[in-house]
Amino acid sequence: MNPFQNESDSPAETKSRDKVIEINNLRKGFGTQEVLKNVSLYLFKGENLAVLGKSGSGKSVLIKCIVRLFDADFGTINVLGEDVSALNNERLGELRKKIGFLFQSGALYDSMTVRQNLEFPLKRIKRDLTQMEINEKINEALENVGLSDTLNKMPSQLSGGMRKRISLARTIVVDPMIILYDEPTTGLDPATSDEISALINDVQKKYKTSSLIITHDIECARNTANRIIMLNDGEVYKEGRLAEFEKSPDVLISSFFK
Repeated sequence: MNPFQNESDSPAETKSRDKVIEINNLRKGFGTQEVLKNVSLYLFKGENLAVLGKSGSGKSVLIKCIVRLFDADFGTINVLGEDVSALNNERLGELRKKIGFLFQSGALYDSMTVRQNLEFPLKRIKRDLTQMEINEKINEALENVGLSDTLNKMPSQLSGGMRKRISLARTIVVDPMIILYDEPTTGLDPATSDEISALINDVQKKYKTSSLIITHDIECARNTANRIIMLNDGEVYKEGRLAEFEKSPDVLISSFFK
């Protein structure tokens, strides 16, 4: 179980915590297919929230709506006090600087070294840093993911798990307030998946991040989540803590948590 879970939180204590993401009645479709149907959820400051669901349940569309890679058809998305749909391009760009996005594929630049991959967002987002400060932040981020010796390597020289770690280093190097993880353990063996889950917890603890973790990997959810939401057919099916899901007699839920 995730060491940051606090099973003693009362409903009143939970509701009093700061919400860094709040989504109400979100709908999103493509053509005649409605992918998200009246989805409402929230992410608390300092929390790891896992969003579970089968392929096609709308998980990845959800986080792309949060950063407005997709525009919502209906509903509201509030991130760090900002109504995402109301922002112009400049203000949306400023908000996105506060949000780290770990893509499922890692999305490293194949033609750049590890150093250059981490330098790229720093020079765009932290423009007042000196080269020495940039170097220090890169070294710190790589140390935090356990890959200090990869500085001058190319992505093609790294294993799948190492690329995920470097992608995470690139995400945290700009000090985001929120991290969106899109299937962080997909395609990895069980041991490497556990390592990535442990890193997610380490990042939460060290950087005080608030994270939304899109996954269909139950072990990832077990190891990282303070709270879990299950999507089914584009709707929120259940929300609660790990123990509530594991004890549920519901057939759909128990099929995930066998």
